[in-house]
Amino acid sequence: MRVAEIKRKTKETDISLSLTLDGKGEYEIESGSGFLNHMLELFAKHAKIDLKLTCVGDTEVDLHHTAEDIGICLGSAFKAALGDKRGIVRYGDTVLPMDEALILTAVDISGRGYLVCDLNIRAKKLGDFDVELVDEFWQAFAMNLGCSLHIRQLAGKNSHHIIEGVFKSCARSLRAAVSIDKDFIDDIPSTKGVI
Repeated sequence: MRVAEIKRKTKETDISLSLTLDGKGEYEIESGSGFLNHMLELFAKHAKIDLKLTCVGDTEVDLHHTAEDIGICLGSAFKAALGDKRGIVRYGDTVLPMDEALILTAVDISGRGYLVCDLNIRAKKLGDFDVELVDEFWQAFAMNLGCSLHIRQLAGKNSHHIIEGVFKSCARSLRAAVSIDKDFIDDIPSTKGVI
């Protein structure tokens, strides 16, 4: 089974996370942010992973450390659960509509962390969540998983729809990338022989 548990405690956050890659899309999430809870719940559902997460963060400051550190832990959990990445498809991409919003994401689980995020979000804050933290979350995730992640907004005006589209599209792209390729089940998907 491809599972991982991550615990991370700093002066800013205390996080406990467990992940099952081959799950049913079940979740128990308490991030300290209602909006981030919502995004992580739909991420788990659409990635079809089982995710348990608790985070106690310095939310009296703002949600920056919470969002970034959860991204670090989630990326680290994906990396740990994938092991040597033997048999994975490695690549995934999704163009996802969310009402008027249209989001493209593409991922390569390459062992190299890189984020390209091109979003035009009008709102500065949604609920308790600073919109600029979308970039921070996915940057931390990509660097700690070791993946190239491209996120591009093709259309959209409603800030909630755009961000929800990002999390759903990333979930679908990652679901494809971590899936097992039955034709190459014993292979590392790289000519280097290692990822």
